[in-house]
Amino acid sequence: MRDQDCNPVAGLILAGGEGTRWGGPKAWARLPGGGSFLDACEMTLREAGASPIVATLPPATEDPRIDGLEVIALPEPGMDMFGSLRAGLDRLVESPSWRAVAVLPVDHPLVRPETVIELAAVAGPAAIPSFNGKHGHPICVDREVASAIVRGELAGPTLREVLRAVGAAEVQVDDSGVVANCNTPAALAAALVCLRERNSQF
Repeated sequence: MRDQDCNPVAGLILAGGEGTRWGGPKAWARLPGGGSFLDACEMTLREAGASPIVATLPPATEDPRIDGLEVIALPEPGMDMFGSLRAGLDRLVESPSWRAVAVLPVDHPLVRPETVIELAAVAGPAAIPSFNGKHGHPICVDREVASAIVRGELAGPTLREVLRAVGAAEVQVDDSGVVANCNTPAALAAALVCLRERNSQF
């Protein structure tokens, strides 16, 4: 995924879901410090050096006006994750400035920037993080894979099938955030407890 003439990594935040279990889109769910999930994901990617950064959001969503973040409102409600992925990649491939893209679902707001850097540095078509034997997010795909998804040559129907088809490398990471799927308030609370317990051991 390395190329001296390109930025190492772009960023794509998948935040197009309606978030019914949160009472609204998960992009606006709040962490204890007050920041939104979208804020946290954008900051993770930005601090990892990602550029450009794009986020897919539900239809008719107002632009949150986060510096450095380009927003795409999805064309219809209920679009699945792979459709949201393809819409975001379609916008990103217009920019020639990146070699790989980190794809971060918005319900994974606890990922560390160092993890994104580590994944983007892996040679090969794709990389997927693993923590304690469990796969997580974000994943990274190189420009060739991203372009093939946009063209429909890698049609899923889920990202898992794409990663299997291209032979994604599994990367062991020391970051519990990659498996912290905060898709409900209870899941966020549990993830924060685990994170505090883990940090207290060091």
